[in-house]
Amino acid sequence: MNYDIFISHLKNVASVLSVGINPDGSCGEILLEAANDAYLATINTRREDFVPGRPYYNYVPADRNYEAMSYRCITENRMIHAYVDAGQYHAWMEIYMLPLISDEPNKGYYLFSYDMSEKLDAERLADVPPETAMQMLSISVRLRDTTNFQQAMDEIIRDIRLDCEANRCCIILTDFKKRTSTMLCESVAETEVVMDREMLQADFFFPIIEIWDRMTSESNCYIIQNEKELEEIKDKDYLWYQSLIASGVYSLVLYPLKSGGETIGFIMATNFNSERTLAIKANLEVATFLLAAEIANRQLFTRLKILSDTDLLTGLYNRNAMNNRVSDIVSGASPLTGNYGVVFADLNGLKNVNDEEGHVAGDQLLKDAADVLRATYTSECSIFRVGGDEFMVLVEGHTEEEFISLTLKLRLNCEATKHVRMAIGTYYCPASEDIRVALHNADEAMYRDKRDFYDRHPELKRRI
Repeated sequence: MNYDIFISHLKNVASVLSVGINPDGSCGEILLEAANDAYLATINTRREDFVPGRPYYNYVPADRNYEAMSYRCITENRMIHAYVDAGQYHAWMEIYMLPLISDEPNKGYYLFSYDMSEKLDAERLADVPPETAMQMLSISVRLRDTTNFQQAMDEIIRDIRLDCEANRCCIILTDFKKRTSTMLCESVAETEVVMDREMLQADFFFPIIEIWDRMTSESNCYIIQNEKELEEIKDKDYLWYQSLIASGVYSLVLYPLKSGGETIGFIMATNFNSERTLAIKANLEVATFLLAAEIANRQLFTRLKILSDTDLLTGLYNRNAMNNRVSDIVSGASPLTGNYGVVFADLNGLKNVNDEEGHVAGDQLLKDAADVLRATYTSECSIFRVGGDEFMVLVEGHTEEEFISLTLKLRLNCEATKHVRMAIGTYYCPASEDIRVALHNADEAMYRDKRDFYDRHPELKRRI
């Protein structure tokens, strides 16, 4: 059938493609049979250079997701409409596929049209089926109406897994600069084993992440629907193929989470119901957009929180963080749950070093003092730089005997450096005692220790 006259009367970008059906029912060659001038202009092909009946990838980059949609359009005899992030064009594309009548038993034809724009059109993205809209509304409400972000994400990923009818669904966050990955949330069927999160930090895993990024870079997702398509991975990326086989994966949906043009993570569903591929793809198309935006906002908030609570020179918590912690304890927002101790440590000699050796040397002395504190106290303890040369440690999870032992260890660690000298004051008390009283008592003890030091070493008083 000659489609040239038909599509020449269409104002929008339009083409007709054929999909061959192999004897085993799988997708064969996809050929570009006809194209109007508007379509040829988008692929930079002159009318005289266009040869009908050649593979579509002679004119545009090959795309497995596009091929899967083409195959389903023909075999399911249904119109397909999608709004996708076309990564290879750095644009958003609204796609229409309409099956046409074919008199060839092993070949189907469809009309293909699209509209492309550089920026996301929120109205088009929101133009989704009612069931998709309800799912996205549920995600939005959960993320906005929660004080527990992790719990909300755990519930969302569980619902996405159930919608995909998948054995496993997870979100893995990535940092391509540091080459690290972490599990944000995961939901697995009863027959599956939860992924070992330490595996994400293994040397072999980030190269797999880079494979994901490469495989999804030319489209907005990567889909493996069956074991035959899985075998195609073997020649492209054997490392990924091996990891999929080892994990018992035979089908997979993989979407990148993008923010500011960068990949911040991936959402993945494995061993899903491939008969619902188009519906799953439509749902995840919008879900990943919402989730990426929310995760990026959360990461930005976390970075700002860290900056506001961190002393940039030493990497310890700063005075603002100490004030917030004390306020949370006093208000009951984050109370102490057991006996605790407070340590005040004043770094002796900082002014002398600044005056005689310069501020670079003084900064190094502060860093060395911070290292001594970190080497002394355990992860249950919070260490703050609360002034120019003053530090405070909130010690939790230790008995009074252990607290006294840590104080002795601090003094010994200072002596071992031969240049970090601290006046130290401590106070240990039950959780019921007001922390403001404990801070005052530890501070007073520190000043007594400082006076005792000068009494023993009067020759150092002017110099330190």
